[in-house]
Amino acid sequence: MAAEHSSVESEATHAPTTSWRELAVARSVDPARVRAEKRVQRFLDAALELMSGDSGKDFTVQEVVKKSGQSLRSFYQYFTGKHELLLALFEESVHSTARRLQEAIADEDDALERLRHFTVEYYLLCRPLPDDSSERKTAILGMAEFAQQLLTEHPKEAARAFAPMFTLLHRLLDEAAAQGAIRSGLDHRAIAGTMLQAISFNSFAVTISGSPVRSDGSDAEALWDLVLHGLAAGTPKRKRSAR
Repeated sequence: MAAEHSSVESEATHAPTTSWRELAVARSVDPARVRAEKRVQRFLDAALELMSGDSGKDFTVQEVVKKSGQSLRSFYQYFTGKHELLLALFEESVHSTARRLQEAIADEDDALERLRHFTVEYYLLCRPLPDDSSERKTAILGMAEFAQQLLTEHPKEAARAFAPMFTLLHRLLDEAAAQGAIRSGLDHRAIAGTMLQAISFNSFAVTISGSPVRSDGSDAEALWDLVLHGLAAGTPKRKRSAR
């Protein structure tokens, strides 16, 4: 998994700025752009609704077309297939999350507190809670499954999708270092990738440990404490690896 996020961090800075949604709309000529925006959104809304159902991300293009009330021909006018539709949907989710986190930390002056707030809030957004609706749980897990597939099989596409989150976290690390809140000389790009991995796929930690999911946010704070202080007591001496 660490290698997967290393791919994300190495590609994110150079990821294209055009989103999959924009590419879909751009396939229409300019006079039809407004209509294209609406049609693309209807396909995305239909896919999200299906993803929130029992089948998760295992829906078909035909089901999306039927639920959107549009034609199969129209679908392939905007998307090359289901994979590109899921990419657009996932990318929309990442952009929305990045905007939400940016708003959440906007009024915080302390750089370390901004970093903590990012970690805790993103953790809670990624984790289905016991009192969540079954629809939200299914959608979150479906997105997490698709994200893992992207990181494993399509690292460049993953970098493109994760770019807003990576850029935001990288900036927060830079600001914390500038204020002397974290150690100097750290590789912020590598750390941003590792932190995104730890936060995004936190649900696996619960599966492995068998710990109950807590809705009070204490598990999110525990992750932040681990990120901030690590495991060692004091400052451990690094051992040189044998060659």
